[in-house]
Amino acid sequence: MKKVLFLALAAVSFSFASCDSKTENAQEAQAEQVEENAEAKADAMEDAGASDAAADSVENAGEAKADAMENAADAQDAK
Repeated sequence: MKKVLFLALAAVSFSFASCDSKTENAQEAQAEQVEENAEAKADAMEDAGASDAAADSVENAGEAKADAMENAADAQDAK
């Protein structure tokens, strides 16, 4: 009985430890929005006749910024 209770308690502890905070979820949503905006801007650039390299550069920069925002949110939640 003690073994079952201990395993159940351990499982509950792990589930709470893996939950994201509301702050982290909000920051990750903002990062997703940044990434979507960069992709939309790159698509608009391509439609306007810009080179693929220029559009890719804008999209890659947006993805890098979004990744940095997500990493910062993860780091903040880990504290």
